[in-house]
Amino acid sequence: MHTIRQVMKDQTPLYAFVAVLLLTGVVFGALMVNALTLEQQQELSRYLGDFFLSVHPETGGGFEVSFWPIALLHLKWIGLIWILGLSVIGLPGILILDFLKGVLIGFTVGCMVGQFTWKGLLFSLVSVAPHNLIIIPVLLVSSVAAIKFSLSIIRSRVLLYRPGNVTEPFLSYTGLIVSLSIVLLAAACFETWVSPVLMAWVAPMMEPMTAV
Repeated sequence: MHTIRQVMKDQTPLYAFVAVLLLTGVVFGALMVNALTLEQQQELSRYLGDFFLSVHPETGGGFEVSFWPIALLHLKWIGLIWILGLSVIGLPGILILDFLKGVLIGFTVGCMVGQFTWKGLLFSLVSVAPHNLIIIPVLLVSSVAAIKFSLSIIRSRVLLYRPGNVTEPFLSYTGLIVSLSIVLLAAACFETWVSPVLMAWVAPMMEPMTAV
């Protein structure tokens, strides 16, 4: 228990840094919506309008998604974090990925709120928030683990010139990433079979706005 508490204490600054970076990306993504030109906003509005009309129950549409494309996207993301952590020189790339993830979330929610106000916020709550409540913590833990692994290699091999066995840290790091990948598969299951049901409940509410 003491060891776990000490590890959490040691890694708290890293978690705080990555969390702030991701949050900054969310804010940046939301602000990007306001930077769109009037023509781009109109094009986006038409796209969203057509999308909600296409999935309306009266048109026979629905939110049909496949499991594997979603799962592979999540696995590629965490796999890239794993590789960047192993490469050591890819450490900045981990931070860029976290920032980019925040931008994608912020831009998506910003678009929905910008086009549909509170209905867009409601749709975002059922379409974006649920699975990201699983994915974001996973990405935080994997990113911190990757950064910590890279820093440990830099500290021992570059700064202290102290060659040592990296097998144990490597296996620990890889084992954690594999475990987190399984959690991401669970998030993909939720995104495939639960999120579409939630979105189908809310989608009809978007019709009045899209009909304008």
